[in-house]
Amino acid sequence: MNRHLSDNALGVKDMEQQPKARGKRFTLNGALWSLQVLFGFFFAGSGFGKVLLYDGALYAAAPRAVAWYAAVPQSLIVFIGICEVLGGVGMILPAMTGVKPKLTPLAAVGLALTMILAAVFHIMRGEYALVPANLLLGGVAAFIAVGRWKLRPIAPAILTTSRALKSLAVLGALTLLVFVPTWYTMTNVQF
Repeated sequence: MNRHLSDNALGVKDMEQQPKARGKRFTLNGALWSLQVLFGFFFAGSGFGKVLLYDGALYAAAPRAVAWYAAVPQSLIVFIGICEVLGGVGMILPAMTGVKPKLTPLAAVGLALTMILAAVFHIMRGEYALVPANLLLGGVAAFIAVGRWKLRPIAPAILTTSRALKSLAVLGALTLLVFVPTWYTMTNVQF
């Protein structure tokens, strides 16, 4: 702790304890948590939209909104969606609960690989405008993977009631803010 000297009313110097500045560790950890939550929600939502394409009617209408869906079998799109949902949730919950926190960087690696494969797919189809987004998403996922694997790993912990409730709150927020609007939009809006 940092110590500061101060004069009291009698002119005697006291030593006061000041909290240590958080510096780079807080900045990196805070940045990683922010990215994990933001991109976890993004990937889970994007993936959930693909999972909904298991419905034949939605799958038939989807290429009008997203051209590359026409070039990919329905089962592959649904599989990619499941991977993205699990990867998005995996970037948040294992680290938050402390239960198997090594799953967080593994989820990020899986999402980075998915984005690299997506970039290659779009290059092969000549859809160059989509490649920068794939590379950005993959780069952020790779940064999270390295950050949580080497730079600021999360230590395993016992699942407490508090952590379980926080995780349920995150799943509730994910459901209300991402899954329900995605489901509503895809089932009630014409492409």
